Amino acid sequence: MASSQETADFLLDQLAGCGRFSVRRMFGEYCLYLDAKPVALLCDDQLYVKSTDAGRTLLARVEEGFPFPGARLHLLVTADLWEDREWLARLLTTTASVLPEPKPKKPRARKKPAV
Repeated sequence: MASSQETADFLLDQLAGCGRFSVRRMFGEYCLYLDAKPVALLCDDQLYVKSTDAGRTLLARVEEGFPFPGARLHLLVTADLWEDREWLARLLTTTASVLPEPKPKKPRARKKPAV
């Protein structure tokens, strides 16, 4: 079951004014970014935050799960916790602060015109 656009829009609305958050649709699901750094996945309308020690300290009860088969273990943030926008923004910004910067993308090679 894919995540809905409405769920992604709700999360972005909750995070409005808390930083430059964005989502990108990927394989029927969504990746949540902070300043172009991937910090969480929205899969089956559930929020999976990248697992960090800094993020764990902000959770009263740590729940973990796999967003999709073959993925690394993530922190599962249940929908009832999304209502506290300040806490949610702090969790995601704290997580982003300890994650490495994304590797720069290599420019695509241009196709040569057919002669």
